[in-house]
Amino acid sequence: MGKGKGATLPGQRERPRRPRLRADASRNRERIIDAAREAFVEWGPDVPLDEIARRAGVGNATVYRNFADRRELILQVTLESMRRVADLAEAGLTDEDEPFEALRRFVHRGADERIGSLCPLLVDGFDHTAPEVIATRDRLDTALENLMARARADGTLRADVGVGDLMVALAQLTRPLPGLECGVGFDTYMHRHLDLFLDGLMNPARSTLSGSAATFEALRQKGT
Repeated sequence: MGKGKGATLPGQRERPRRPRLRADASRNRERIIDAAREAFVEWGPDVPLDEIARRAGVGNATVYRNFADRRELILQVTLESMRRVADLAEAGLTDEDEPFEALRRFVHRGADERIGSLCPLLVDGFDHTAPEVIATRDRLDTALENLMARARADGTLRADVGVGDLMVALAQLTRPLPGLECGVGFDTYMHRHLDLFLDGLMNPARSTLSGSAATFEALRQKGT
């Protein structure tokens, strides 16, 4: 008898299946992740879980029922943000505008995910080798490589920059200065300075960059 779809092959471990959540439970989980992301951006990783529950409109028990601990919540918030940025990069590949303008649009939309404010979450106890993290990072890396390759191929993106260079700039320029809140005023300056950065990516280059183009892998190895 043939094996059905998804059957486990000899010598292969059966992967545990995550139980499907009810619609209301799934909505609660999404609300918690969204509320946690906003709270982490504003206050950092030590924001009280009670505050996250309040923002999500759920009880404390619901937070603990969905996430074993703060580390698990941080992981899921980070993964969701990475997925959103990957979605934006993939959408840019089907953009009918000029390749560099598609890249510019991605950078501004990606900035609204506040990547820089989430960076501090990735230090203590964050498992960069988790399968979900690797798969999501690879998906984002591929989409960005393709988005930049299009602009490079039509001669509008300078040849000496890589995905890592783009992500470092996004991380740095979306992180508020100490003592400043993430408000409308900060958004204005953030997008203004992103345009200054993007102008520096355009070909022909007006300067010679030191070192070599940064990649995701190089950033990971250096602990950036």
